[in-house]
Amino acid sequence: MKTTGNTIFMTGGTSGIGLGLARKFRDLGNTVIISGRRKDLLDRIAAEDGIEGIVLDVADPESITVAVETVTTTHPDLNVVVTMAGIMRVEDLHDPAHLATSEEIIAINLLDTIRTITAFTPYLLKQPDPAILTVSSGLAFVPLVITPTYNATKAAVHSYTQSLRRQLADTPLQVIEVVPPAVRTALLNQENDERAMPLDDYLTETVALLQQQPDAEEILVDRVRFLRDAERENRYDQVIQVLNSAH
Repeated sequence: MKTTGNTIFMTGGTSGIGLGLARKFRDLGNTVIISGRRKDLLDRIAAEDGIEGIVLDVADPESITVAVETVTTTHPDLNVVVTMAGIMRVEDLHDPAHLATSEEIIAINLLDTIRTITAFTPYLLKQPDPAILTVSSGLAFVPLVITPTYNATKAAVHSYTQSLRRQLADTPLQVIEVVPPAVRTALLNQENDERAMPLDDYLTETVALLQQQPDAEEILVDRVRFLRDAERENRYDQVIQVLNSAH
């Protein structure tokens, strides 16, 4: 993926890693469009950061259809889509009431990714230098047991991304999986968690990897490798114990 001169659409992008990456991409000379459910928040980001936003409810298939029509009409040079939107919730599997939470997580984290990719892929295939960036997690590889459905959706995103990449291998459309570790954001109230990676450090390393490895299939900062490589290095049992001992 080239890192400048793109027109990039992001599902999500109003906070945390998403907004941080949007700012980084903007600073590299890209046109960036973010999305979210709250128009007032999008308007504020547009005023403060100069990043355009459109209203999108990723849990609503019709809203995704409208977003595709809007973005491709107003930005016909769109060539990169980032499926950033996601939620993370603690679940107690002893309690059947967790099912409603589980279904919400699946709808936003997994179905949104699939629906967005499906909707944009035909358009991207006609564009120069096209790319899709999916966002999984280190927890796709070693689960945090208090967030079971989140882990499962991110494992599914990883698997789906691999299949997508191979099915599109005969096209110019590049498929990249971004794999964050725990980062100090509002996701699961980790803003001040010393165990999580500082947001600025994560953003800087991620963008540097995108610049240094334009043909990369996965973007892995050093802090996530202990999770990504745990099973391959026969450390899975040790890592899952350490990961969950503090929760």
